[in-house]
Amino acid sequence: LRSSPMSAQEPPRPPPAAAEPPEPETGGRYEAVVPHWFYCKVTDTRERWVPFSAQDSERLEEAHAAGKEQDDVVVPTSGGRYDVHLRARQRVAVYWQEEVSEVRRCTWFYKGDKDNKYIPYSESFSEELEEAYMIAVTLDEWKKKLESPNREVVILHNPKLMVHYHPVASSDDWVSTPTEQGRPRTVKRGVENIAVEIPNGEPLQIDHLVFVVHGIGPACDIRFRSIVQCVNDFRNVSLSMLQAHFKKAQEQQQVGRVEFLPVNWHSSLHSTGVDVDLERITLPSINRLRHFINDTILDVFFYNSSTYCQTIVDTVASEMNRLHRLFLQRNPQFKGGVSIAGHSLGSLILFDLLTNQKADPEEDEHHAQGSRTTSGTGNVEEVKEILKKLELSEYCEVFDKEKMDRQALFLCTEKNLKEMGIPLGPRVKILHYISSKTEMKVCSLHGSCSSHHILSHSIPLTQGPFVLLQANYPQLNYKPTIFFAFGSPIGMFLTVRGVKRIDPNYSLPTCKGFFNIFHPFDPVAYRIEPMIIPDLEFEPMLLPHHKGRKRMHLELKEGLTRMSVDLKNNLLGSLRVAWQSFTRAPVPALEAASTEAEAEAEAGTEKQQPDTKPEEPPTAVKEETPLINVGRLNGGNRIDYVLQEKPIESFNEYLFALQGHLCYWESEDTVLLVLKEIYQTQGITLDQPLPGSQ
Repeated sequence: LRSSPMSAQEPPRPPPAAAEPPEPETGGRYEAVVPHWFYCKVTDTRERWVPFSAQDSERLEEAHAAGKEQDDVVVPTSGGRYDVHLRARQRVAVYWQEEVSEVRRCTWFYKGDKDNKYIPYSESFSEELEEAYMIAVTLDEWKKKLESPNREVVILHNPKLMVHYHPVASSDDWVSTPTEQGRPRTVKRGVENIAVEIPNGEPLQIDHLVFVVHGIGPACDIRFRSIVQCVNDFRNVSLSMLQAHFKKAQEQQQVGRVEFLPVNWHSSLHSTGVDVDLERITLPSINRLRHFINDTILDVFFYNSSTYCQTIVDTVASEMNRLHRLFLQRNPQFKGGVSIAGHSLGSLILFDLLTNQKADPEEDEHHAQGSRTTSGTGNVEEVKEILKKLELSEYCEVFDKEKMDRQALFLCTEKNLKEMGIPLGPRVKILHYISSKTEMKVCSLHGSCSSHHILSHSIPLTQGPFVLLQANYPQLNYKPTIFFAFGSPIGMFLTVRGVKRIDPNYSLPTCKGFFNIFHPFDPVAYRIEPMIIPDLEFEPMLLPHHKGRKRMHLELKEGLTRMSVDLKNNLLGSLRVAWQSFTRAPVPALEAASTEAEAEAEAGTEKQQPDTKPEEPPTAVKEETPLINVGRLNGGNRIDYVLQEKPIESFNEYLFALQGHLCYWESEDTVLLVLKEIYQTQGITLDQPLPGSQ
């Protein structure tokens, strides 16, 4: 089919609505197709082709054009979390175990049967299609028919109408042609002509690294997705929050992005052979429920077992150290800090790890100096007072010479005292005093004295206060900047272990920030602040909405509550005045009584007004954070932060309880708090402070 010379000078017309093919392009206007790189994502035996970001696709195309695939060049993609082996056309995960994905340089696509999404042709067949298209455009000869090796036929009617016929029946000799047996599919050339969303690339600059530890079971959300998929969502939300709330800092190139990497310990635990042992003793009834319990809820019991607790803490610590080393190898220019986050049981594992980290000697000395300055006479003077109390003042010079302060005294053993030259009698007195003071404090906190150690109020220890499980806790290769706990049962586990109070002067040895974030309906989450200040009742910090205001249904709820309080107070005041006028008024002097009642009513209303107005400030005071000192666990700042429930969630708390425990991965409010606190350590703030934020 050729175009006449007259039609060649006419502008291109839109394709007609009828089955007649539209006007073809004129000859000699061929432009090479721009390729885009895709990878194949397989979920539940279902293939889905996902495009790389524009930046990643350009880098892959540059390497391809340079002929580097002959040398098996590896191109990092997706923020450095995946490597593409160009010659093998494979996409390999860097930091975690994952099935290798097929990679394809895509130019031609056809529409699939099931979900109407476009699927790329193989690179070799795409080259054949492109060559046929080039000849058709150059020579203006259309109606080209190409047949693939599996007898699928593609017909190029014109530049805008290209059809793929896929045979329905098996091809036998007596069957007519594939075009008659097949159902036509749309064929498109170039990624710009198909309905696909090219993802935005990630900034190359990484400002901070966050390791995320999962809770019980292999599934982390309501859709039974893995920790890798959930952390991917968390990372994507963080990128959108950076664009929305750190735009000024991004324009000034002060902000790049925060990298979140998942830490998986469940697979290592269940690869120890414990699943086989459990399978032998599991009853055959309610099979699915029992296997679900074995795979998820039993993780809590595993962690309370000394044997498997050691496996879990070793796996988490070694995995975080491995990821940290690998990240630094791949990002040698990285100068940012490292934080850690844990969901559910993962937060408890991290808390136990952090409380058993060893601080540097410099930090110990700094803490010791701080405790000396805060104490009235200093720790050395306190040691002299203790010796004087024990009638051992003659040994003050010995303790001064050894630079023994109060903390060192309470860490002394009989061997230490003997090496200092203290005789047996004084040694017995000192050791008895130490043991009596320590046992008194520990028993009051721990409930029952055991071999576990906990922070005593009389000993300003800087490390090792919560060694509550019989495990050898490994050391991390870095000092975390902040510890974020999502939906955390830390408070409950500490209480069950016998801890009744956390010393306000206590802080994690190597981590100065701690945030306990929870949904109000999360059945697994517990607070931390009441364990530090048990005598004061106050609400957790309400997490600001990421759009800068409180949710409307919460404002309405508070307004109605305030209105009902005012109405109740006014009604009680009126009833009080009426009762007073009824009981005090003499029967003969009704007129005088009425005037007195009016005067009392006025006085009553005047008294009532100052009584009712101050009822509002307490609710406001609860949101005023600087007035509440919750100790040093988070550097003097608030620890407990509660999310705002959605309007639909407020209808039934029980219905959304499970979702409340699994909502953190896609919660913009949670992500924004994490970003705000991380960048605050670098002196970078939000474009506009959120109301109610600390």
